[in-house]
Amino acid sequence: MSGPLAGINIVEFAGIGPGPFCGMMLADQGATVTVLHRPGAAPDPRLALSRSRKLIAIDLKSEEGIETARTLVKKADGLIEGFRPGVMERLGLGPDLLLADNPKLVYGRMTGWGQYGPLASAAGHDINYISISGALHAFGRAGEKPTPPINMVGDFGGGGMMLAFGMVSALLHAKTGGSGQVVDCAMTDGSAALMAMIYDFHNIGQWQDERGVNLLDTGAHFYDTYETSDGKFISIGSIEPQFYAKLREVARLADDVDFDAQMDPRKWSVLKEKLTALFKTKTRSQWCDLMEGTDICFAPVLSLTEAKEHPHNVERQTFVDVGGLKQPAPAPRYSVTVSDPPKRPV
Repeated sequence: MSGPLAGINIVEFAGIGPGPFCGMMLADQGATVTVLHRPGAAPDPRLALSRSRKLIAIDLKSEEGIETARTLVKKADGLIEGFRPGVMERLGLGPDLLLADNPKLVYGRMTGWGQYGPLASAAGHDINYISISGALHAFGRAGEKPTPPINMVGDFGGGGMMLAFGMVSALLHAKTGGSGQVVDCAMTDGSAALMAMIYDFHNIGQWQDERGVNLLDTGAHFYDTYETSDGKFISIGSIEPQFYAKLREVARLADDVDFDAQMDPRKWSVLKEKLTALFKTKTRSQWCDLMEGTDICFAPVLSLTEAKEHPHNVERQTFVDVGGLKQPAPAPRYSVTVSDPPKRPV
């Protein structure tokens, strides 16, 4: 393997969602990731969340399976598990035992509520974890109920990505003379951390504790999506004065004095009505011809199918072929430690 994490060995206990996403991120960067899965329940090889892994079937209900897992972890730099608190301990694979075997081990634990706290043993999903962190409250339009942003914020942003960051941080500590340790990654904590700027704004009086009335939550007319005449959508993010001026120039709104009140929230609803009517006068393609690539801060809202074919994504190879399917490419990119292309698990 090549890549910035080449030479790092990770044992991943098979799971769903954020754990495999963390494993994918580490494998994409060159780590050797071995997935231990139940016999007959191998991860689907077609999925991006399964790619670039080694697969081993192990029965963790047998003494032989536990011993095999323990032997593999003794030689590993890190471990990823996403069971409820206490499950690994009951299996005989808890951190105290495995860190005694391997003092440099980074033991990554992925849960929704964390390893302790009043809710630690309860069932839950992304929607629940981002509810108590305050994140879900912020997603949605004014006067409407909260809208879950699918499972990007809890499972993947505040979960798998946060665990990958924690794993790499702890691996760096262990590799530079420190000890191994447990990484307790809770999606409640992670999704709260992702909301740091919004909590900052709220703390200093620049964000109302209400959906759909703020600068970045569709409250402002210059930061929203709009329907076009062909039933498609475009996005506008003209926050800075020079970008807003460019929007007015290209949209022929420079002489409309109502738009002078860009940062007056009292005017936003009226200005949004004007933009709504304006953007319905042309197709999405026509607006792209006028605005895409300018300093308006504009983009078409593409479907999953369309995104794979957009010229910018094509040139950057944002999507790559893995076993005949187009998947998101590894990210970020490096100038020196370039990873091998992703491939199906073996």
